[in-house]
Amino acid sequence: MSMLTPPGMGGKYRVTGDRYPRMRRPRSRRRIVLGAIATVSALSLIAWGTLQLISVFGGDDEKRVSAKRNRGDCKPPDEPEPRKLPQPSTITVNVYNATPRSGLAKDTAEELKKRGFKIGEIDNAPPEFDKKVKATGLLLGTPKAKKSGHLMVLGAHLAKAQTKTDKAREGKAAKSVDLIIGSGYKDLTQRREAKKVLAALASPSPKPSAAPC
Repeated sequence: MSMLTPPGMGGKYRVTGDRYPRMRRPRSRRRIVLGAIATVSALSLIAWGTLQLISVFGGDDEKRVSAKRNRGDCKPPDEPEPRKLPQPSTITVNVYNATPRSGLAKDTAEELKKRGFKIGEIDNAPPEFDKKVKATGLLLGTPKAKKSGHLMVLGAHLAKAQTKTDKAREGKAAKSVDLIIGSGYKDLTQRREAKKVLAALASPSPKPSAAPC
C-alpha cells in the first residue's frame, strides 16, 4: 500500500500523480422528504384559506336570504289581473283623412267595419289637423275613452299611431273616437298582428318583485 493512499480505503484506490479520487456525498433522503411535506402543507393551507373565504361570504348571502324569507320580504312576482278590453262592436270610429291622397278615409273605414268596428263620420280632417299629422295616424277621444280601453283597442289596428285625449268633446262626439289618418299611413295592421297586440294588452306580463331572492 502506498503511503499516499488515504486511510480507510483498504488499498482499493491507489493515488497516482497529483489527482485524488472524488467522493460524492450521498443525498439526504430525509431532507427531500421534509421538503415535500412542507410543500404539501403550504398548498393545503392555501386551499383551506380559500374555502374559508368562500364559506364566509357565501354564508353571509345565505343568511341574508334566509332573513328575508323569515320576514316575508321575498315575494313572488306580482301577477296582474287580466284586463277585459271592449269589443270593437262597442266602439264607434270617425275616420278623417289628413293627407292629400283621396279615398283613403273611405277605404280605411270599410276595413275597420269588416273588423267589427262601428263607423261614424267619414270625411277630410278638420283644418287644425289637415296635412299636420306626420305619424301613421292620430287617435282622438275623451279621457274616459282612453280609460275604458276604446283608444287602446283601436290603436292595436294602427301601428305607431299617436294618441290624444280631448276633454272638450261633448254630446255625440264624446261617445265616439276619431282616427285621423296621417302622412305616415300605409295600411292598417294585419289582423293576426292586431290580435297578438290585443292579447298582450289583455294579459300583461307580471311585474318583478320589489325584493327578489
